[in-house]
Amino acid sequence: MIKLMIVDDEMLIREGLKLMLSSFEDIDVVTTQANGQDAFSYCKNHPVDVILMDIRMPICNGVLGTRLIKETYPQIKILILTTFKDTEFIQDALHFGASGYLLKDSSHEVIYESIKSAVMGNIIFHPEVASQILTSHQFSKKEQLSHLDFQLSEKEFAIVCEIANGLSNKEIAAKLFLSEGTIKNHITNILFKLNLRDRTQIAIFALKNHLV
Repeated sequence: MIKLMIVDDEMLIREGLKLMLSSFEDIDVVTTQANGQDAFSYCKNHPVDVILMDIRMPICNGVLGTRLIKETYPQIKILILTTFKDTEFIQDALHFGASGYLLKDSSHEVIYESIKSAVMGNIIFHPEVASQILTSHQFSKKEQLSHLDFQLSEKEFAIVCEIANGLSNKEIAAKLFLSEGTIKNHITNILFKLNLRDRTQIAIFALKNHLV
């Protein structure tokens, strides 16, 4: 069972998501909270696997809530619930360790599959929002970037691209004909070389540099 917390300042949204997601046999909605501070407090005494976190909330918004929770409980996966207007907040939440973001009007099936994907360690990006983030920050596009531009080996460069494409370690291993342990070792080297913290930052790095 996936222990899920729903965080949103609007009670109707909280209850609607709880009702919808509780219909899935492997989802256990353990609590709903109204802001990031209350969510953080709950995590102190209760096990949580995944949090659906609204980004705009009073008292403690989704960005600060993500930072508080991930700094203390890095194993908890956080998916940001957002709209197209929140690109700056999305960037900040991802920087603090969120596993991706979903649009609030996403279908029940998309939200459910995204929760399961986050538990597996994958990064969830809505392609239209990702495109808007890139456009809003006017990232300069380089032509024919290669592993040499970032002091990465060809294999490491390929792994960076596959992480940004949403593949799990197991899927990358199968695609590159390597063991899952070898992929994990490569990711450790990638994080060191690029001075990044986790898979989410690798994916953001790839997006910013137009590697995918």
